[in-house]
Amino acid sequence: MAKMRYADALTLALREEMTADESVFIIGEEVGQYLGTLQVTKGFLQEFGAKRVVDTPISEVGIIGLGIGAAMAGLKPICEMMRMDFALPAYDQIAQHAAKIRYMFGGQFQVPMVIRGPSGVGYQLSAQHSQAIEVLFAHCPGLKVVLPATPGDAKGLLKSAIRDPNPVIFLETLKLYFAKADDLEAIQEGLSEVPEDPDYTVPLGKANVLREGKDVTIIAYSRMVIESLKAANRLAKDGIFAEVIDLRCLLPLDMATPLASIKKTHRAVVVQEQWGLYGAAAEVSAQIAERAFYDLDAPVQRVTGAFVPMPYSKALEDLATPTEDDIVTAVKRTLGGK
Repeated sequence: MAKMRYADALTLALREEMTADESVFIIGEEVGQYLGTLQVTKGFLQEFGAKRVVDTPISEVGIIGLGIGAAMAGLKPICEMMRMDFALPAYDQIAQHAAKIRYMFGGQFQVPMVIRGPSGVGYQLSAQHSQAIEVLFAHCPGLKVVLPATPGDAKGLLKSAIRDPNPVIFLETLKLYFAKADDLEAIQEGLSEVPEDPDYTVPLGKANVLREGKDVTIIAYSRMVIESLKAANRLAKDGIFAEVIDLRCLLPLDMATPLASIKKTHRAVVVQEQWGLYGAAAEVSAQIAERAFYDLDAPVQRVTGAFVPMPYSKALEDLATPTEDDIVTAVKRTLGGK
């Protein structure tokens, strides 16, 4: 095990997979000569060469289209989006082509590609660069949608995504990219640890119980897992013991793990960074209501972002984004004000 930052874990996963498999290559804007917008591919151009680290024009449609064709031909492209918001111009390529080719051709073609990049609230990046748009992909059959919350999962899930024969949308949480290992360790021991074993992977579609508890189940993914752990630490000081579950993936979605937890705690709070209306938390809450209604002692609570375009103002950005305070309030509400 090594303690490292989220961004460094992504770099390690990419380097290991490119070293092990010559069919893996990276394409995107400024991934080579500029060293990657967030330095995730720093040094890759010199290490792997221009045929495997390909700088492209500013055209997400071109990047994804090239990736689809290369994947159908037997290669394993990793398409980097400078921001996942920028995948929207290529949504037709993703939803109408990458997601459907294997189905439409009866399995004769596979599309083993990864579309990855930073997602979610930025640092005053405003309305077009701070969106959590994962449900646009999770609503589409044929894709897999992965959202790691910890450095260890960033490495293990990315390696699994690269090896998967299907198109995978891999959304990395921008606000955790450069979080210090010691800061994560202060939230929970082992949170920044990354296995150095090059064969280490994390299976897609398997949720993880990061903290055990008996009073309430908090279900989250991506950066909201960290906020949920912070909230659980605060609640424990008040004698409220929350179980925190990291979904890891929205597609495939593991509901067995949270449902088993709710059988024990009888209460649930679902947390997401994105807008609440039609969000992932709504789907998870609906499945809990359908499949665990008689295990609940209180209505499911949702904690979500405000339904507004992200403001530029730092003060307004903070107001529009869920925090540990919001999670604590929701937990106490589901406990009847305990």
